[in-house]
Amino acid sequence: MEAISANLATVCGRIEAAARAAGRPAEGVTLVAVSKTHPADSVRAALAAGQRVFGENRVQEAIAKFPGLRRDYPDLKLHLIGPLQTNKVKDAVAHCDVIETVDRARLAEALAREMEKTGRRLPCFIEVNTGEEAQKAGVLPEAADAFIADCRGRLGLQIVGLMCIPPEHEEPALHFALLREIAKRNRLDQLSMGMSADFETAIRFGATHVRVGTAIFGARQTAAAAAAK
Repeated sequence: MEAISANLATVCGRIEAAARAAGRPAEGVTLVAVSKTHPADSVRAALAAGQRVFGENRVQEAIAKFPGLRRDYPDLKLHLIGPLQTNKVKDAVAHCDVIETVDRARLAEALAREMEKTGRRLPCFIEVNTGEEAQKAGVLPEAADAFIADCRGRLGLQIVGLMCIPPEHEEPALHFALLREIAKRNRLDQLSMGMSADFETAIRFGATHVRVGTAIFGARQTAAAAAAK
C-alpha cells in the first residue's frame, strides 16, 4: 500500500512537470487513477494518499467496489472509462459520476432516457475511434461532428469533451492532435487522453484528463487474483 502512495506522488510530479513544459497550469490536468481489476484496498490506499478521481472499465466491478469507499470518502469521483452496454445504463447512471465512453446513438439515447427519468445528469465524453480500428469502440472521426451535435441537441446530453485510446503501435501524438482538432471545432474544452505510457505527450497536446493505472497500482490483476482478495 505504501508503494501506491509513492507511485501516486511520482505520477503527480510527472504531470506537473509535463504541464509546466507545455506552459499549462498543473491544476488544469485531472489524474484519473484507473483501478480496474485492483481490489478496494488498493483504491483505499490511493484515497488515503489524497487521490479522489478514479476510472473503472466495468459497471459491475464499480458497483462491487465503490459504494463502501464512497461512505468513507464522499468526495470521490468515479469515471466509467470502458465500453458501456445499454442494459447497464441504469446502473452506470446510478453509480458513476462521469461517462467517458458515449460512442453510438443507441447508447446515447438510453443514457438520455435514464438521466431524464432520474434527474441525475452526468457529464459525458464522446469516445472517438481515432485509429478507425474495427475491434475498438468509438465513433469514427468523420462522423464525430454530427454525433456530437445530435447528443447535445436532440438528446440534451451534457457533452463536456472527447476521449480516445490510440492504436497500440502507432505514434500517439498523431491521435492526440486529431482529437484536439475535433474538440476545438466543436467548442469542447475537455480531452481525456493519455495513459501510463504516453500521458506526458497527451498533456503536451492539451489533455485535461489522463487515465493512469499501471504506473499507480502496478500490473493489472486477473479476475481470479482480484476475487481472492
